[in-house]
Amino acid sequence: MNATEFQLSLIEYDFERLFDERFAIEWMQDNWKKSFLFGAVYVVLVFGGQHFMKERQRLDLRRLLMLWSLSLAIFSIVGAVRTGCFMLYMLRTSGFKQSVCDQSFYYGPISKFWACAFVLSKAPELGDTMFIVLRKQRLIFLHWYHHITVLVYSWYSYKDQVAGGGWFMTMNYTVHALMYSYYTARAAGVRVPKSCAIIITSSQIAQMAMGLAVSALVYQWMQDGDCHSYIDNIVWASLMYLSYLLLFSSFFYQSYMKGSKQATSIKNE
Repeated sequence: MNATEFQLSLIEYDFERLFDERFAIEWMQDNWKKSFLFGAVYVVLVFGGQHFMKERQRLDLRRLLMLWSLSLAIFSIVGAVRTGCFMLYMLRTSGFKQSVCDQSFYYGPISKFWACAFVLSKAPELGDTMFIVLRKQRLIFLHWYHHITVLVYSWYSYKDQVAGGGWFMTMNYTVHALMYSYYTARAAGVRVPKSCAIIITSSQIAQMAMGLAVSALVYQWMQDGDCHSYIDNIVWASLMYLSYLLLFSSFFYQSYMKGSKQATSIKNE
C-alpha cells in the first residue's frame, strides 16, 4: 500500500464521522455494570436451555446459523479493516509505544465508531451459545466462560478508555473475521479443511499471548506516566488473557495433537 492509498483508507464515512463518542463513553460509564446482568441472564438461559432440551429433539437451524454467522463475519471483517487501518497509521506515524498508549483509538477518526461497536457487539454475540444449546451440541467451559468475561471486561475498560484497547480490539476483530467466516462456511455445508480450524485456533492463542504482552507493557509504561490505565484493570486483563491462553492451548492440544475428533473445533459450529 503506497502513501496515497494509505491516506485514502483513513477517509471517514459519514456514519463514522457523525458518531458521538462522548455520549457513548458517558453512557458506558453509567451502565457498564449491566454487563453483569446480561451475563447472569445468559447463564440462566444457557443452562436452563440445556435442561429444557434434554428430553427433546435437537433443532437443525443450519440456515439460521449460516445467516447469523455471516452477519457477524461481515461485521468483524469490516471492523478489522477499519481498526487495522487506524492502528497501521499509528504504527507508521508514531511508533509501537504510542500505538499502545495513545487513547485516540477511542475518539479518533474511524476508530471511535468501531471501538464502541466492538464493546456493544459482545452482548449479541452471546447468541452464539443458543445455537449450541438448541442443536444439542457439546458446550465446553471455554465457550461460555470466554463470552461472559469478554463482555464484562470490554464494557469495564471502554468506560475508562484504558491504554492497549486499540490492540485488544483490532486483534479480536481480526480473529473473529476468520472465525465467523469459518462458521458460515461450515453452516453452509462447505467441507472446510481441518488446517483452517488449526490456523484459527493458533491465531486465538497468538492473540492471547499478545494480549498478555500488551498488558505487561501498559503496566511498565504506566509507571513512567506514558500510558493511561489502572492497576486493577491491568490485573484483570492479565488474569483474563492468561486464562484464555491456557484454555485455548489446552483446546489446541486436545483437538489437534491428541487425536481427538471434535467435529465442532474451535468453540462451536
